[in-house]
Amino acid sequence: MADPFEVRMRFSSQLQHLNASVSSALKAAQYALKYKDMDEDLHSCILEQVERTNMNTRANIMYFIEHFLDLASRDGHPDYIRMMQRDIIRVVDAVAPDDGSGAANVKVVRKVLQGLQGKGYLDDQAVTQIEDVIKERGTKDEDLGLLSPAENPQVAEQTPTQSQGRPVKRPTANRLDKRQVEQRIEEDRERHKRERESIWAIPAGDGVEMNKLWEETSDFGEDDDRLITEEDADFDAEMEMQLCHHLRDANGSRR
Repeated sequence: MADPFEVRMRFSSQLQHLNASVSSALKAAQYALKYKDMDEDLHSCILEQVERTNMNTRANIMYFIEHFLDLASRDGHPDYIRMMQRDIIRVVDAVAPDDGSGAANVKVVRKVLQGLQGKGYLDDQAVTQIEDVIKERGTKDEDLGLLSPAENPQVAEQTPTQSQGRPVKRPTANRLDKRQVEQRIEEDRERHKRERESIWAIPAGDGVEMNKLWEETSDFGEDDDRLITEEDADFDAEMEMQLCHHLRDANGSRR
């Protein structure tokens, strides 16, 4: 039997290193399902990491949750789904807290909630209530510190002479540093690319494209038969014209 402490540590590490790729989310989800006998402990790991990590990782965990519940549903383990339904508000508060530090994650939360709602993991009323709560939490990027102090003077720390007795403005808590901003931009770009690709993706082996063409094509009739005969005659005449003169003469003599 696996050591519970080691399982928790490994799963926590996987959550901390989630990125925009589906493979990283699936790897962590499969690990949690492998040790589903420790489901309560592993669910608590998700809650711990979503409250302790930086805002980028919290967004990645939010995306991970949808993949995780998909696998749990297919694997026939509804306990993970039930626990996430119970604690979804706690997760949302961690990913997009009301202090403004996670305002960039509001769109992430809204998108994942809509996905969970569409798949039946969350009921309509719960999603509506959560969206009502978070709709005021989104702000502009410059309000989050996604710009440097040089680019965004409003968040630059003021000197005592500048403040003139007023409270000195400090950067927002959990402000993203430059490296985290660049990482977030790159991960968002990767997700958007994958979404665009999925729009054009056709399931392999199920004949979707062939059936679509079949339905859009009219039945073969007498007009089609006549059209083919005429096209064949035109093709023969064109080929005859392209023959050099001595071959045309030879063909004429044989006739």
